[in-house]
Amino acid sequence: MARQPRSLSGRVAVVTGGGRGIGKAIAKALVDEGARVAIGDLDGSAAAQAAAELGRDTLGMQLDVTDHAGYTAFLDEVERRLGGIDVLVNNAGIMPVTPLAEEDAASIVRQLEVNLHAVIHGTQEAVRRMVPRRTGHIVNMASIAGRLGFPNLATYSATKHGVVGLSESVRWELRHTGVEISVVMPSVVRTELTAGLASSRVPPVTAEDVAAEVVRALQFPRFDVFVPRANGPLVQATAVLPRRVREALARALKIDQPLLKADRAARAAYEERAAASAPAAEDERSAA
Repeated sequence: MARQPRSLSGRVAVVTGGGRGIGKAIAKALVDEGARVAIGDLDGSAAAQAAAELGRDTLGMQLDVTDHAGYTAFLDEVERRLGGIDVLVNNAGIMPVTPLAEEDAASIVRQLEVNLHAVIHGTQEAVRRMVPRRTGHIVNMASIAGRLGFPNLATYSATKHGVVGLSESVRWELRHTGVEISVVMPSVVRTELTAGLASSRVPPVTAEDVAAEVVRALQFPRFDVFVPRANGPLVQATAVLPRRVREALARALKIDQPLLKADRAARAAYEERAAASAPAAEDERSAA
């Protein structure tokens, strides 16, 4: 007998970085499945607008994920207004594109704080809230860069490797608790985050593609969520090859070209917004 999907109807779901891009697409997909969704985004106006567009009592609130006390308070408010959190999607993230030798310290700190430290904090909060109820699902947004390395993405890749490692470890800790965890690893996604990247022989996916796989992983729980799915077997198969062969294959597919030939002018608006993405972390650095 085929497995029946877990219903998301009436479930309380939180999506960080949900005001635009992948986060907004995930929020919409969850609402479409009947979930009660809370969107948190550094841009409070974008969060409120996304919530208004999705309707069905969706909440949209300002959230700086680098403000850990504020993140905790945000989750407390969601539980006060919607009830116990069933799904937490740690989606907020930034992706500056630059050679490591040219990257300034502030950019490195921002990525560590937004892409990794905030995910650690969000996962910790989710575990503390879900395990006592013996139910829940944590979704951590990583990247194919969390399993591979790419030029001009050294710090970003390091943070996403960290998210994968965090999720692997927490998976062990959650055994027999009733709480699930998934790590999502998309390839290039057509959003503002990838603006100006050159093309390769690997076709990009859409935010809606990622959202559909997230919903599928919630309905039929699984840990590794590759988007597209074909990347999973490809990563596993190439892992056993000698490094020279793996790198030759990567060059043949031109997977390094989107980053090496990125159009910096086309990325300027995104890079400027990303540079203002961790106000709490910046305030802490200034006070040190």
